[in-house]
Amino acid sequence: MTAASGAFDFTPLLAKGLPPAAAKWNGFPKYNFVGGNNDADQVPVDRLLAASTAVLTREGATLATYGLNSGPLGYRPLREFLVGKLKRDAGITCTADEILITSGSLQGLDLVNGLLTSPGDTVLIEQECYQGSITRLVRRGVNIVGIPLDGDGMRVDAVASALADLKAKGIRPKYIYTIPTVQNPTGTIMSEQRRAELLKLSEDYGVPIFEDDCYADLIWNGQRPPALYAMSKAGGVIHIGSFSKSVAPALRVGYIVAPWEVLSRILPIKTDAGSGALEQMVLAEFCTAHFNDHVPKLARGLRLKLEAMMEALAEQFGTAAEFDDPPGGIFLWVKLPDNVDTLKLYQAALASGIAINPGTEWSVNAAHSKSRLRLCFASPSVQEIRDGVAALAEVCRKEFGVPSRSANVERAKG
Repeated sequence: MTAASGAFDFTPLLAKGLPPAAAKWNGFPKYNFVGGNNDADQVPVDRLLAASTAVLTREGATLATYGLNSGPLGYRPLREFLVGKLKRDAGITCTADEILITSGSLQGLDLVNGLLTSPGDTVLIEQECYQGSITRLVRRGVNIVGIPLDGDGMRVDAVASALADLKAKGIRPKYIYTIPTVQNPTGTIMSEQRRAELLKLSEDYGVPIFEDDCYADLIWNGQRPPALYAMSKAGGVIHIGSFSKSVAPALRVGYIVAPWEVLSRILPIKTDAGSGALEQMVLAEFCTAHFNDHVPKLARGLRLKLEAMMEALAEQFGTAAEFDDPPGGIFLWVKLPDNVDTLKLYQAALASGIAINPGTEWSVNAAHSKSRLRLCFASPSVQEIRDGVAALAEVCRKEFGVPSRSANVERAKG
């Protein structure tokens, strides 16, 4: 069967359950506040170039072998670097053989879901959380129970209620998914006390915790509670992390930390014959020498951009834009008045060259997130942040009357 144009028509042959077709990419908009992109000026290009030359000169011949003579878990020097980093930063005690290198944390999500979930299963996740975690569960036909958050992250009282209700129905969730350290999109950090309470619930109900730690390196004061994985006495936590936010997202290098009993069941479903080897080699060489001084510098630059965004929102939107000053990360979670539908705002803004993430894409509660939006401040320059927020305010005013022009003028006079 062919289409009217004469080209072969694949449409009737497509597999069932595919996501919608992707839109053709036509470049970034003028003001780009979406995605997990980072600060281009702070990518350590010179040091990555030097690391690449050094490691290829020394070990380039191992590219002839799948796994670089390190085995299927990934390049061993990178895993050994992570052993020290995880101990120092997150309190995690593990060995290199309890770390699996993945093609970004997204592959980590896919592998854990492939290990634990089937259509019809149930999981608990944060009500507002990473879009990729939500969409993957929806596509797998998994039932999602959203847990509300507050200033301390995932509410443990709501977790307790959900677990009790599910147990009464004879349902044992496959996991509790949380981003406890610099939560995406809210930016919260779960307190150590709450972490202990969550672990107790996990043990009492026999439900593991799936800990996503991808943003934990970018904390302004450099201080964080120990990872749930580190605090767990029963070992019921699977931990994933990434170099995307701390070094460069395009490198696509993440990792899973889990006991060998878990990794040994994940490896057979990791069907890519190993994540990108060159990226792992360069990262290991770079991180061993420079990670500890690179990340604080990156965080300082990101903090300046966040301050510029918060100042611009206060100037352009006044009290119409509500937000908390996050302790780290690359996102600001903003609440606009209830009459603003940020999905419609997203469409109008994009037509004016401004890209934002509407709240409904990052939530399992559409009503709660309808007037919220996520703004990434890491990629645009300070001037682009100021100009872009001003342009967004103008679009929002035209579409929803928020903020009023007179209010902006009054604030400027004040």
